[in-house]
Amino acid sequence: MLKNLSRKTILANRFRLCKTRWSQAWGLMFSQRTKALVMVFHSPARPSLHMLFVFFPIDVLCLDALKRVVDLKENFRPWTFWRSKALCSYIVELPVGSIGRSQTRIADFIEFKDKTLGARLSTGWPPALGRT
Repeated sequence: MLKNLSRKTILANRFRLCKTRWSQAWGLMFSQRTKALVMVFHSPARPSLHMLFVFFPIDVLCLDALKRVVDLKENFRPWTFWRSKALCSYIVELPVGSIGRSQTRIADFIEFKDKTLGARLSTGWPPALGRT
């Protein structure tokens, strides 16, 4: 589940974790429906995103290492490009309208859990110690 801890709202009930360069590059290309994706970077980056072969608009959140929103893009349209203004440790791709519905803003803290790791990937501040 993806939650905005600052606003106490849910961004998505389920998501797919993309940890490899291949899964990040493939992203939502050729998908028939919007699903939430969380891309994990090994070191902070200022990513360039494309919407080639993605046939629906999405919302995008850029998070720092503390899972704090440092940049966002609403209504990222098919066949366009966008580059974050900030260094990001995570990119979250969401169904269009998710940012508005959840009232997510810059500096909000996001939480998500990865069942495959069995650990909480974010808790905002202060950082979680150990496994949950």
